[in-house]
Amino acid sequence: MHHLTLTPEDNATLSPVLAELAKSYDTIEDPELILRAPVFARQLPVHVLEFLEEFRIGEPSALCLISGLDVDEAELGATPEHWRDSQYGSPAFVQELFFLLCGSALGDVFGWSTQQDGRIMHDVLPIKGHEHYELGSNSLQHLSWHTEDAFHPCRGDYVALMCLKNPDAVETVVCDAADLDWSQVDVEALFEAEFTQMPDNSHQPENTAESTGDAVVDRLRARSFALIQSWNERPVKRPVLSGDRENPYMALDPYHMQTEGWSERSLRAFEGLCAQIESEMRGVSLRPGDVVFIDNFRAVHGRKSFRARYDGSDRWLKRLNITRNLRGSRAWRPAPHDRIIY
Repeated sequence: MHHLTLTPEDNATLSPVLAELAKSYDTIEDPELILRAPVFARQLPVHVLEFLEEFRIGEPSALCLISGLDVDEAELGATPEHWRDSQYGSPAFVQELFFLLCGSALGDVFGWSTQQDGRIMHDVLPIKGHEHYELGSNSLQHLSWHTEDAFHPCRGDYVALMCLKNPDAVETVVCDAADLDWSQVDVEALFEAEFTQMPDNSHQPENTAESTGDAVVDRLRARSFALIQSWNERPVKRPVLSGDRENPYMALDPYHMQTEGWSERSLRAFEGLCAQIESEMRGVSLRPGDVVFIDNFRAVHGRKSFRARYDGSDRWLKRLNITRNLRGSRAWRPAPHDRIIY
């Protein structure tokens, strides 16, 4: 793991920078803040920027952890009951700003019109009634390991998590592709476009608001849901592996993949890769103030089950999607500066 611990001096340096930004904006979703975040990121300590750049370019690990950010859990108050309750007046705004700046040093943050009402920064917390759903808001069911948004051609390069609360030390599970024995996997078969990746449940219309009140946005989002429905009805075949055959990138989400119609070789290769991943899965228990960036091309991740209390003390994370190629999604976004994929 690529790891940096912030010192008390780092927190002292960051505090006035973040406080000044917090005076200028009232929500992390402010379009101007998102647009200017790469410039504001230059105010991060130089060694933090160098650390993130080494992760981005050198790929020393599929996990990059920055720990030690100051978090006062008393100031946070209760964990929200739902992600819709957390956008404005966030008690974690200062921490959200640090998270945004670090993410913007790695690439461009973006959101999905079909996830959490099109927000850039998501909340990951248990929601009553979701205990057994295959969603990040579940609790009693394991969140199956996966590539984030594996089904979509515009999936992010990184999925990032910032921990605000984790009283039960619930583990995020991760497998780094570098830990796999590729000589035991049928790599050539997995490079073929023979595998169906289905849209995951978090992009389904029942998990977002029916209307935003903006006719243009609602029309674009309806188009996105219609496209997702078409992918469910007529799955697109894609490869599981890409890039360098000696050290490949991965894109798979077994829970949302249909194996019907696959050739025997494809199925055997896929099962062999899944077995390798299962054998190398590792647990990471995030602590308050931890920020982890997971390389979404070189790792899969999930989460172990836990019993939510729903008393305001539950696990609470923030999540960002980050791309190194914003132009790659231009056909899916209304304008060059828009960060929401429709």
